[in-house]
Amino acid sequence: MKRIFLFLLTNIAVMVVLSITMNVLGVGRYLTTQGLDLTQLLIFSALVGFTGSFISLLLSKWMAKQSTGARVINPQAPANAREAWLVDTVHQLADRAGIGHPEVAIYDGPPNAFATGAFKNDALVAVSTGLLDSMTEEEVAAVLGHEVAHIANGDMITLTLIQGVVNTFVVFLARVVGYFVDRVVLKNDRDIGMGYYATVIVCEIVFGLLASIIVAWFSRQREYRADAGSAKLMGAREPMVRALARLGGLEPGELPKSFEASGISGGAGIAALFSTHPPIEDRIRALRSAQTL
Repeated sequence: MKRIFLFLLTNIAVMVVLSITMNVLGVGRYLTTQGLDLTQLLIFSALVGFTGSFISLLLSKWMAKQSTGARVINPQAPANAREAWLVDTVHQLADRAGIGHPEVAIYDGPPNAFATGAFKNDALVAVSTGLLDSMTEEEVAAVLGHEVAHIANGDMITLTLIQGVVNTFVVFLARVVGYFVDRVVLKNDRDIGMGYYATVIVCEIVFGLLASIIVAWFSRQREYRADAGSAKLMGAREPMVRALARLGGLEPGELPKSFEASGISGGAGIAALFSTHPPIEDRIRALRSAQTL
């Protein structure tokens, strides 16, 4: 969750800086005396939207290491038997998935793990000390399989492309609405006024929040695929089921009936729309009901 938040935050920051810089340099010539040049505006929007996303992607490994304090294990000289086992397990899973060996790291924190990186053959898998201390080796291996599946599925690239598309529409629509408010509502027939700039800022915030709902929905779908990918790499679904159950504080076994009416995400109310991960119980149910691994 933290790395996704950092990805989105960096993306927004880069997008704003690029937008301002390109306007100052005169790159965005979409405002003319005749009105909006929609073709030029779309090109400008795509440049700002996709550039922000790809810069965020290229910085993702560095940001993840800095934000968690993750320490990368030297595969040639692990400090102890646990580190050696971690590296060996990730490398075996990567071989099964047909990708290059990721960097393997450990960080201090509650039970969790993540994978990130711009390229399948140059990624990072990190696991917390809390997860290592609270799970069996088989459960940890299942979690590592989940993260390797993220890499093999190209999930960070997919998320980047989706973010780039929604960024493009956020930039585009915010300026169309801003122009409409400035010229039609405020009846400004001279140069672009403050009404335009104020409206653009407000619309980018509002549209950006709506866009986050779309990105979060795609993120939830990739979690289901990574769970199934872990089961395939492990050759059985039960290790991942047990790992998910432990992460959710549940006893491995049949799900309680109270989960039958659970929502579509981990949050409650409107927060559910912005959740990047589905509820643990929904993930277990989906994994158990899958017809094939």
